Amino acid sequence: MKIDASKLFWIRQPENFLITDNKIEIITLPNTDLWQRTYYGFQNDNAPVLQTATTEKYFSFVVKTEFDSKTRFDQCGIVIYLDSENWLKASVEYENNSFQRLGSVVTNYGYSDWATTDIPADIKSVWYRLSRRESDYLIEFSYNGIDFKQMRICHLAKGAQTINFGIYACSPEQSSFKATFTQMEITDCVWKKHQ
Repeated sequence: MKIDASKLFWIRQPENFLITDNKIEIITLPNTDLWQRTYYGFQNDNAPVLQTATTEKYFSFVVKTEFDSKTRFDQCGIVIYLDSENWLKASVEYENNSFQRLGSVVTNYGYSDWATTDIPADIKSVWYRLSRRESDYLIEFSYNGIDFKQMRICHLAKGAQTINFGIYACSPEQSSFKATFTQMEITDCVWKKHQ
């Protein structure tokens, strides 16, 4: 089932964006980010987030991202944003002209973690799949939209009831880029119960 664009809502609407039935574009602003406390000490909570709400306990959400990022930490991907201290995100964060970091952040009660793996800097498109089983979540990625690989399994402390999920894009340093999101759909949960 395709995402109904009329049911999407912004947490911090960006200045420049486009929403059609088949595509969403976000132009990031400098100094925008999502991070809470851990290691760096700072708290950044000003990235634009576009979401929909659900009470469904078991589902999967898929989206294709395309990005022309070229400055350190530029990123776009999927997000569950419950409030400023409870959320998760997955994205590719640009590092330099040699590599980027494919990773995910889970934030519970105001503390973020960051799990990453390095990928080549010339990758400019990634699919993500987020699956929910009550308050537990599986994040996967794919380079072709067919073969998905696990990034992480995680728990959201406040993620058991109604949740908001969708997409985000931001530029933590002095930069701006265009993030494009297509092929957004919700399916039955592909993350099967552990046997």
